[in-house]
Amino acid sequence: MKTFTMTPDLIDKKWILIDAEGIVLGRLASVIAMRLRGKHKATFTPSMDMGDNVIVINADKVQITGNKREKPHYWHTGHPGGIKSRTTQEILDGKFPERVLTQAVKRMLPGNKLSRELMTNLRVYAGAEHPHEAQSPEVLDVKSMNPKNTRSA
Repeated sequence: MKTFTMTPDLIDKKWILIDAEGIVLGRLASVIAMRLRGKHKATFTPSMDMGDNVIVINADKVQITGNKREKPHYWHTGHPGGIKSRTTQEILDGKFPERVLTQAVKRMLPGNKLSRELMTNLRVYAGAEHPHEAQSPEVLDVKSMNPKNTRSA
């Protein structure tokens, strides 16, 4: 018996569309990270970009459980005294609400060159419109995968 080795010409990438409305943030991010990495495929190879292209719509309507909406996120500007913070609710109400989901997915991927390449396969949109109709994406219903994926606000 020989060990199967995946080559770049054998990779089959699909386009997946996910509607994030009413889905719990962490559960959605873990499904997206698994799809980006390609772990749902039988031919998964850890060192290659095997995953699908993922389009997420309605990212501003994602559910967050507990008191995580009031939890602050910190960053530093690089200047002395440049520590900044914003709560998750402020980010969701702000100009770029899709950054909450993007950061959640980014932090679920390993911190290496491959994960930075995988993040280019993720497209997140705050509203219901997206410019990727030409790719004819398949709809992935995350709500029906597990009853815990949704939470009433």
